[in-house]
Amino acid sequence: MAKCFFCKYSLKPSYKDIDNLEKFLSPRKKILSRERTDVCAKHQRHLTKEIKYARYLALIPYVSYQGMK
Repeated sequence: MAKCFFCKYSLKPSYKDIDNLEKFLSPRKKILSRERTDVCAKHQRHLTKEIKYARYLALIPYVSYQGMK
């Protein structure tokens, strides 16, 4: 039985799909671990690369702005 989100829905992580990528980020915009997200190792590697590329293109912020005045 596939627990992985991407295996379950036959998807690939994509930098264009911001809504799905943000599911795997903490409120402070850190990438969550495999233990927290239940993503398989293969998709975690792809997910990390796609999140980093989306950050590079300024589609996702590197950090959250909590506590800023």
